[in-house]
Amino acid sequence: MKKPKKAAVVENDAAENAVAVQLKIDGKRRDFDINDPELPGWVKKGALSSGGYPYQEKLDKDLYEETLEALQMELVKMQAWLQKGGHRVLVVFEGRDAAGKGGTIAAVREYMNPRQARDVALPKPTETERGQWYFQRYISHFPTTGEFVTFDRSWYNRAGVEPVMGFCTAEQHLKFLEETPRFEQMIKNEGIHFFKFWLNLGQEMQLKRFHDRRHSPLTIWKFSPMDVAGITKWDAYTEALHLMMDTTDTDEAPWIVVHSNDKRRARLEVIRHILLNLDYEGRDLQRIGTPDPRIIGRGKAMLANH
Repeated sequence: MKKPKKAAVVENDAAENAVAVQLKIDGKRRDFDINDPELPGWVKKGALSSGGYPYQEKLDKDLYEETLEALQMELVKMQAWLQKGGHRVLVVFEGRDAAGKGGTIAAVREYMNPRQARDVALPKPTETERGQWYFQRYISHFPTTGEFVTFDRSWYNRAGVEPVMGFCTAEQHLKFLEETPRFEQMIKNEGIHFFKFWLNLGQEMQLKRFHDRRHSPLTIWKFSPMDVAGITKWDAYTEALHLMMDTTDTDEAPWIVVHSNDKRRARLEVIRHILLNLDYEGRDLQRIGTPDPRIIGRGKAMLANH
């Protein structure tokens, strides 16, 4: 399928409020205007390798599709095991804006029975929810027996976007970091199979994806005021990310970091990790394959260049 041509003028409220900014990237001052339809050469050239990404080219499309199909066959078997044994799986996807969370979730769920495989992407809390215990609105969406539930962002909003953008107090932020390991220990104690993925991307790749959203008539709805506001807050998000990893990466609920400059590799590694950590009936380890340690690994050690 051919990609749609970029419209000459594509607008939404976020685009109208966007202004040119000066950014410091790898020690260099760079000018970036999201409204300029021409992507800057320094972004285009440095996007894939940004943040120390280990590959110079994207994974071959045919190899990706062949491998993805094989892994999705295993996901179907895994779901049958879930339903037969009444097991529960909860998968949290976090990452900077434009890291590829939605597309990865779609790849995971594509051939799973949607009646028992739900995705949760909550809007901002209501007035009632703001008055509740912070974790309460999320718990109501947890899996019942036989269910596979993904969260496209989660309670970890309070570890990243909320403190960076001033949506919570410093006290609320620190309280969250203190309470979360105990909260997640309860999830494990309940017998839920629990995964936490951080999809990590480089700064130039994020700018490229923002620019693609801004100028596509099909995806401009993804370009939000948070994207605009966050463009100049890369370092603040990095600081919040490292603090989150320091306090909430535990043996009971480890953070699995997946470098996602190449969405194809990232999607395969996420699915592979889930399958390798669920001992379901008929699991084919040869079909699943082995993880790529350059793309996926545990916690802060994977963030050396981020």
